Parts: sequence; C-alpha cells; structure tokens
Amino acid sequence: MPVKIRLARHGRKRNAFYHIVVADSRSPRDGKYIERIGSYNPNTNPATINLDFDKALTWLGNGAQPTDTARAILSYEGVMMKKHLLEGVKKGAFDEAAAEEKYEAWKKEKEAKINAKKDGLSKSADEAAKARFEAEAKISADRAEAIAKKAADVEAAAKAEEAKEAGDAETATEEGAEGTEA
Repeated sequence: MPVKIRLARHGRKRNAFYHIVVADSRSPRDGKYIERIGSYNPNTNPATINLDFDKALTWLGNGAQPTDTARAILSYEGVMMKKHLLEGVKKGAFDEAAAEEKYEAWKKEKEAKINAKKDGLSKSADEAAKARFEAEAKISADRAEAIAKKAADVEAAAKAEEAKEAGDAETATEEGAEGTEA
C-alpha cells in the first residue's frame, strides 16, 4: 500500500483551503485518508500553513512520498531539511547535536526572511494608503479651487450686472431730467 502526503481540497468556489493528509495513493483526492497532519491556506499573503511537524517527519521516515505541492510545503516548513539532517546522522556524517545546530541556524534564517516579507508587505500597504490619501487630498484641493473660482466668477458677473443696472438707472434719470427741462 503506497502512502502519499498530499493536499485535500476544501473551501468554497474560488476560495480554496487545503488539508494536508496522509492517504493511500489509490484513494480519491478528497476521499478517505489515514491521518490529517495540517492545513494550508493559499488565500493569505504569505500563505498560512499549520503543520504537525513531528507527525510529518514520522510519516516521511516511514516511507510516505509527498506530492510536488506537499513537498514544497514540507520544505518551506523545514520538515524536509530535518529529514535530510537525520539521514546524515544515520550515515555517520555528523552527530545529532551538529544536526540540531544546523537545523536551528536554518530555521532562524527562514524566520528572518518570512518576517522581512511580512514587514515589506505591511510597509508597501502603508505607503499605498498614504499615496492614495495624498492623491485624494490633491483632487479635493483642486475641486475646492475650481469651486472658489466659479463662485468668484459668478460674484463678479453679479456685480457687473448690478453696476450695469445702476448705470442704466442713472442714465434713465438723466434722460428723464433732460426731457422735463426742454
């Protein structure tokens, strides 16, 4: 019975969510499985992975073969690295303390990369929000300036109309005064 570590799809349409399972390779994708060892949510940035590290390492040690995607997830979480180091210990290349030291160094480096990515994403989101706010403030200022200019034009036209009416009234009174004198 060949055993595989693979993904079982869950979630709704266009919003996939996966369970990482150990299953017989002959069983259907979302069908019967032996054990669930984690979950994978690719909808978040970076993707959210919850994995039972010890169970995954045990199943790999027992001969379970991961699919390509499952292998990438296990590698990302460090299970494949730990398996590789444990095989080196079995072969006598180095002792268990050195293997643990190498794994911890790799894990610190990986966490630093992940934190840098998260910081970069939050920083870019903040910068994008700030740029949108500045663009909106500029548009608002331009709009306010256009409205003020239009109001000033209307006011100037009203004053010109009043002056014209006042000028017409003065002309009419002067003409009326001239007509009575004659």
